[in-house]
Amino acid sequence: MARLLGLSTEQVDRICPLSPKERGVKRVDDRKMLSGITPVIQKGLRWVGAPAADGSHKTLYNRCRRW
Repeated sequence: MARLLGLSTEQVDRICPLSPKERGVKRVDDRKMLSGITPVIQKGLRWVGAPAADGSHKTLYNRCRRW
């Protein structure tokens, strides 16, 4: 897999087990969430300004808060 956010596949695989556990609803892929959360944090965007390709801004916000 191509590098995601400058991280190798092995590095992302080490981060993913630290993400929050499922809460009843099927989870969105952790890699997709990371690629949506990081630009918001790095660039100081509002959550509604997050890339739409990475999922709902509400999902990104919730995952970041639970993390």
